Amino acid sequence: MDLRIFTEPQQGASYDTLLTVAKATEDLGFDAFFRSDHYLAMGSADGLPGPTDAWITLAGLARETRRIRLGTLMTAGTFRLPGVLAIQVAQVDQMSGGRIELGLGAGWFEEEHTAYGIPFPPEKFARLEEQLAIVTGLWETPAGDTFSYEGTHYRLTDSPALPKPAQQRIPVLIGGHGATRTPRLAARYASEFNIPFASIEDTERQFGRVRAAAEAIGRPADDLVYSNALVVCVGKDEADIARRAAAIGREVDELRTNGLAGSPAEVVDKIGRYAATGSSRIYLQILDLDDLDHLELISSQVQSQLG
Repeated sequence: MDLRIFTEPQQGASYDTLLTVAKATEDLGFDAFFRSDHYLAMGSADGLPGPTDAWITLAGLARETRRIRLGTLMTAGTFRLPGVLAIQVAQVDQMSGGRIELGLGAGWFEEEHTAYGIPFPPEKFARLEEQLAIVTGLWETPAGDTFSYEGTHYRLTDSPALPKPAQQRIPVLIGGHGATRTPRLAARYASEFNIPFASIEDTERQFGRVRAAAEAIGRPADDLVYSNALVVCVGKDEADIARRAAAIGREVDELRTNGLAGSPAEVVDKIGRYAATGSSRIYLQILDLDDLDHLELISSQVQSQLG
């Protein structure tokens, strides 16, 4: 089971804070550092000192880390034109020496679009499908050839399809709870399917849909990685757990039900139940980015038991 650190900087984090967490992620032996792609805080958070851009952040981290994978859960398709996104991600992959992964979603948070003047189109999922075709098509076009695409929402003519990423194939993550279109897109384009904040039962059901969609187009279901994203709150004792839950404005019982919360032994046991569904990777949503002791505890007493 791979454990990855997943942050939500729109809730309030500077680049320096993210760099500190990313370096701790690397030093403590976690597999990867991922971040969300949002420009507006949610809930009661003030969001100070203000938003950081996902791909500018990852470009900086690409030069200041050496081992960990870096990526997004999920880049909002409404924020970037697909041709520009393909250039950005390929360049950051080069800057990292081939450690980048692209999670790409349709975009959903209308208020942040309104706040920053970003168009919020009604047909987001149809656009996402074209974006995936374009981004992957540009990367896969052999050097010296050109790429053209004629879609409903995007048209590219004789693109040189440059630059190329350092990796032969950048992993593409697709995720969500949708019962039909999401599994179909994952089967066609994804290296990894991720289900966020889902129960064990819902995870098993959705993984089954994705596996069936892959097999329906002749792709081996085991060709994909299957993963979860879950909020984490681990403590040495009940007081420690309660303190960490209070720091992120959550209730302990709710976190135990809906996330990975409790003692290290409790969390290891629940991770094992997710593993039984076919999940081989968990993105640990860390909401208090100043609590580096939390990461150390997870590394020494949870990750160490997972092999």
